[in-house]
Amino acid sequence: MEPAMIAVANLTREATMELLLLSNSTAPGRAYLEHAREAIAETFAGVERVGFVPFALADHDAYTAQARRGLAFLDVEVVGLHERVRSPLDGLDAVFVGGGNSFRLLDQLQRRGLLGAIRDAVARGLRYLGSSAGTNVATPSIRTTNDMPIVEPVSFEGIGLVPFQINPHYLDPDPGSTHQGETRDERLQQYLEENTVPVLAMREGTWLRRSADRLTLGGEATGARLYRPGLPTAEVTTGADLTHLLG
Repeated sequence: MEPAMIAVANLTREATMELLLLSNSTAPGRAYLEHAREAIAETFAGVERVGFVPFALADHDAYTAQARRGLAFLDVEVVGLHERVRSPLDGLDAVFVGGGNSFRLLDQLQRRGLLGAIRDAVARGLRYLGSSAGTNVATPSIRTTNDMPIVEPVSFEGIGLVPFQINPHYLDPDPGSTHQGETRDERLQQYLEENTVPVLAMREGTWLRRSADRLTLGGEATGARLYRPGLPTAEVTTGADLTHLLG
């Protein structure tokens, strides 16, 4: 087993981990993070200071300001990690990794030495909130992202807070579409032709919540799809216990 996967395997045994992984940060007709406020409040219970990771977008100051507005319903301080050069995670109770381009986000996390730092801090109890690209990098790799590789990271290796892949923003095939390109389903099937790690394809409005040693799918009733090598694709209903995926 590769060193990165050993780290993932060891990390996912931690029973104190608190994660919330959103498929998307903005739902139609609702403000930024509004659809997930209850789940965020539960995950961030007792949190006073949140470090926001804005590296998936180009304007870090504007993105951090948006995150502050989105978390204003909580009594927390939000600090942008781009403003912290030394020991960026010191004094934080939680980290929020925002969405955008997964390749750009991963590249910046690598350049700033934050991949291992976040992994270790979460193992020690730092709460983790990820959305879209922030959910992608929480997995073993970003190989199942939908994004264009606008930059080239050193590798595709993610933080590895869960031992399986996630595809946020999953779109079901439209039988009436005249588009001749690959569907999301076809792309994920191709991933399984080259990889053995399962993929949870999360539809819009859904999220994964890990509290201690339990993993559940929450959010909108649209649910998710589970892709596993050698097995038929399975529908996962919202509210389902997915703790077996941590094994």
